[in-house]
Amino acid sequence: RRVLIERVILAATPEERDEALAALLTLQRKDFAELLDVMDGLPVNIRLLDPPLHEFLPDRTELAVRVAVAEARGESGPQLDADRKVLAAVENLHESNPMLGLRGVRLGLVTPGLFALQVRAISEAASDLAAAGKDPRVEIMVPLVGSVMELHLVRDEAERILAEVAAEKGVTLQVPIGTMIELPRAALTAHRIAEAADFFSFGTNDLTQMTFGYSRDDIGTFLPDYLAKEILPADPFQTLDTVGVGQLIDMGVKKGRGVKEDLKIGICGEHGGDPKSVHFCHKVGM
Repeated sequence: RRVLIERVILAATPEERDEALAALLTLQRKDFAELLDVMDGLPVNIRLLDPPLHEFLPDRTELAVRVAVAEARGESGPQLDADRKVLAAVENLHESNPMLGLRGVRLGLVTPGLFALQVRAISEAASDLAAAGKDPRVEIMVPLVGSVMELHLVRDEAERILAEVAAEKGVTLQVPIGTMIELPRAALTAHRIAEAADFFSFGTNDLTQMTFGYSRDDIGTFLPDYLAKEILPADPFQTLDTVGVGQLIDMGVKKGRGVKEDLKIGICGEHGGDPKSVHFCHKVGM
């Protein structure tokens, strides 16, 4: 699956991309059908592709070394030509800070067919199970939304595909579409985002990262000193910072429910396994 996603992202022509998407559709439909069958009658929330771009691409350094060694040896041939082509594409897509780059909803909006593929796989799997007398209860979650327009664009395409598949299969599909609140701007504009969302899920890992300006991957270089000097009362990626990040969560809940009183709101993050954090989430109305 990772290789196919890589092919979609690096495709040089629409034909190459369509071929990779078609192969990926078959695999994704099977994945979702098995998942929804096992969870028959229970809600299943599927988050659309979210990892940062570099996780889908070949390692830039490794690829550059391979090309350089081959050239130094005077090698030639189709493999070297292919490596050069991929390296050029990877160089073009290289990001200094991938966690703030082309990921989440951004990747779906700029890569033609990527989110559409997932929505089609989800809807076809759900439709086939419904036609077989099962009770699939699937929800679609759009990651890393910071502007309501991002969600509107994804939702419009998703609803079109869901309607197409339902008509083709002769079934009725009720698929809630919501989003993750994991950027400070999403919490600040939750009243607008709620207009296009059936539910919120607070992605507290990224929300903590974006609010503090701390990298989850690199916090270990200074966290022990910060805890020893009591600058921080606890690791903010293990126990939710209710004073700062918590304000954004509380605000997001209130703003969202101010637009839709019955808006379903949950949490998606490691804090969901921490008792102190769960207590706070309950207190603010999740």
